Amino acid sequence: MNVKEQVLQILQEINPTIADDMDIDLLKEGFIGSFEIVNLVMELEDVFRVEINPEDIIPENFRTIKCIVEMMERLCSN
Repeated sequence: MNVKEQVLQILQEINPTIADDMDIDLLKEGFIGSFEIVNLVMELEDVFRVEINPEDIIPENFRTIKCIVEMMERLCSN
């Protein structure tokens, strides 16, 4: 399973209505909010075995599936 598939699976566990659209604004469209981001961060850290630093927990990194995938790829490559 690649990073995109894993991120999408985690997102759909948090909110099953999230579609496989890499560019939809998850925040603006109401698919995730601050509570879901906290859950998402914990799941991403667990699945990818990385630590997401507080300075990375900003809306720009969680706005779209593409943004989340790019952040995880960056953190996993370190």
